Amino acid sequence: MRNAPTILHLDMDAFFAQAEQASKPSLRGKAVVVGGLGPRGVVATASYEARVFGVHSAMPMAQARRLAPNAAYLTPRFTFYRAISDQVMALLRALSPLVEPLSLDEAFVDLEAGGAAWDSDSARLTGVRLRTDIRAVTGLTGSVGLAASKMLAKIASEQAKPNGLVLIEPGTERALLGPLSVRTLPGVGPATGDHLRRAGITTIDEIVEAGEDELVRLLGKAHGHGLYAMALARDERPVVAERETKSVSVEDTYDVDIHDRLRVGLEVQRLADRCVRRLRGAGLSGRTIVLKVRRYDFSTLTRSETLRGPTDDPAVVREAAARLLDSVDTTGGVRLLGVGVSGLADYTQEDLFAQAAGEQTLGSEEEAPAVPEETRPAASAPAEHSWRPGHDVRHASLGHGWVQGSGLGRVTVRFETPDSEPGRVRTFRVDDPDLEPADPLPLVPLRPSGEGGAARADGGAGPEQTGVGSGAVGG
Repeated sequence: MRNAPTILHLDMDAFFAQAEQASKPSLRGKAVVVGGLGPRGVVATASYEARVFGVHSAMPMAQARRLAPNAAYLTPRFTFYRAISDQVMALLRALSPLVEPLSLDEAFVDLEAGGAAWDSDSARLTGVRLRTDIRAVTGLTGSVGLAASKMLAKIASEQAKPNGLVLIEPGTERALLGPLSVRTLPGVGPATGDHLRRAGITTIDEIVEAGEDELVRLLGKAHGHGLYAMALARDERPVVAERETKSVSVEDTYDVDIHDRLRVGLEVQRLADRCVRRLRGAGLSGRTIVLKVRRYDFSTLTRSETLRGPTDDPAVVREAAARLLDSVDTTGGVRLLGVGVSGLADYTQEDLFAQAAGEQTLGSEEEAPAVPEETRPAASAPAEHSWRPGHDVRHASLGHGWVQGSGLGRVTVRFETPDSEPGRVRTFRVDDPDLEPADPLPLVPLRPSGEGGAARADGGAGPEQTGVGSGAVGG
């Protein structure tokens, strides 16, 4: 392990919810929950104001509504979040060539590799400057952990939340970890935590006291050895700049079980097309097509087929997914469907594929046969379904706004922008010709060319958190 805290972990604070609050003045300081809004939806992110009521990510949305009935419930805007994430990751890559993204809002950075830090003082200054730059460029806040290893840097950033910075001085790790819960360590989830608790082990100090042999007896050789090393603050994992993509997949959970076999087949085709669009967007192709089906009784079936070479042809993926579906009994109903591609490569061999009946080579997405009109499921009013809570709209005379809700042929819109005061609310028919979907507005207006420097959000970065300093984790 290093002798200086030059590994940085950045975690944006309640990222999706914070981005929504920043773009919607009327929601600032209020409980906001982002996720799937259907009966089977789950929470993706909850603002800190919503967490006070016990709402947290991965919670069923129905439970969240019971805990915080007055919160704002919004559907995600992933394109918007990804654009902000790209800005943040660009700031990280300016610090070092070794940046390891874990998700849209989280990453490790090896500051030493980029010459951005070499000791505690320089690391702290870099962390402070990064938080300031993130606030200036995106208008959002992030929490920073600095330590001599990835494990400790992540623990530090968690303790720094929200909007703080914590640096763990080398040599203080054991004393700092000792009283913390075993659940603090990576790889200790609810099941492992309960297993250790039944053995009388609840803190990291108690893991060390139990000894490595006892950990191996309780958890098995690999997990036991690894957990004991982490309890001793040993973590030699490097920051890895490129994480190899192993698969590309998409899936949908349905509010009502699908029983119609034709509808199931059409959904699989639609998912196959979405999967291929992601595949092509990443410049990849793949050999193994995977179908995932979760049935009415929560049983989950996975079927796969490996082709003779990699493809990114939507017709080939559709055909393979359809063949896989033929082997699955969906009589009782389907609650989730997914299509994925693995065995990835960065090239295609389209001439190898003659997967359709009669060994006819399938064409491109545009050449795929259309589904006959009479076999398509009846569509609901498309305009009504396009007005999703939280998404952006523009009115011909009232300007930019966002959808608060829709139903019964009406859509309610609040008209405001990231730099305006809380706006007024109006209700329209869902087919109002003056109302149309719009792209999100930037959270921080760009300065005119020539003014120099990044545009800053109000107030710049927040004050440093109490307790930040050598060895401090509290705050």
